[in-house]
Amino acid sequence: MAWLQKELRLAPRRRGFHLITSDIEAALPELAAFRIGLLHVFIQHTSASVSINENADPDVPCDLEMAFNMIAPEHLPYVHTTEGADDMPAHVKAAMIGNSVTVPIHQGRLRLGTWQGIYLCEHRDQGGPRRLVLTVHGE
Repeated sequence: MAWLQKELRLAPRRRGFHLITSDIEAALPELAAFRIGLLHVFIQHTSASVSINENADPDVPCDLEMAFNMIAPEHLPYVHTTEGADDMPAHVKAAMIGNSVTVPIHQGRLRLGTWQGIYLCEHRDQGGPRRLVLTVHGE
């Protein structure tokens, strides 16, 4: 069994849901050496999250953004407001979606479903660069 861990710094992205599967694969050329294993993707932030969802239809990220904005709108009477109106709703969305995903590895490739991709869910208007910790365990 082998372990591998890397940090991936993502360039700032606008608020919304952004496919990052190819960014993750590009950061892990060593993946090709793993016959079987697991990739754990962890985001080191509390106002952004990571998720697995449909990667084919460009309407999906738009609809996800709309739905989460309805669930955690900026106009609620939040107490935590020192970092701007979009900050506390971002924390709520990140808490609901989560800070990590785990993907199986088979024959050096991520074993995502046909229509699945890994998303950075950016919940801030100006989130800045985001850091992911990528941990691979396998053989």
